[in-house]
Amino acid sequence: MNSIAFIFKHPPHGSSSGREGLDALLATAALSEDIGVFFIGEGVFHLLNSQQPKTIFARDYIVAFKLLELYDIENVYVCQQSLTTRGMLKEAMGDIAVKALSIAEIQMQLNGYDRIISF
Repeated sequence: MNSIAFIFKHPPHGSSSGREGLDALLATAALSEDIGVFFIGEGVFHLLNSQQPKTIFARDYIVAFKLLELYDIENVYVCQQSLTTRGMLKEAMGDIAVKALSIAEIQMQLNGYDRIISF
C-alpha cells in the first residue's frame, strides 16, 4: 500500500474542504497504516482548541481530529512558521498530539510519501 500524506491548508469553517479532508483521512486510515497529516498555513486553525462553530451555524467537526490517535495515526505535524505568523502557541491545540516542524522539515517529511492529498 502506498504511503499517503494529507495536507490541511485552508481554514476550517470557510468551506467544506476541511470536513471532507477529515472524512477522507479517517476512511483511508482504515485501509492504510502509513499516513501522515500536515497542518500548514490557515490549516493550523483546525487544531485550535475551544472553537465555537455553532455561533456561525457550522457543524463542529473539529473535535473529530482527536480521533487520529484512536485510528493509530501518529505522524501528525504542524508548521511552526504558520503558528508563529498567526500568533498561536502549540499549547493552544489541546489534546491533539502534533509535532511542530520548520518548513524545511515538513518538505523533507513530505518527500517520503508516495501520494499527497491537499485540502
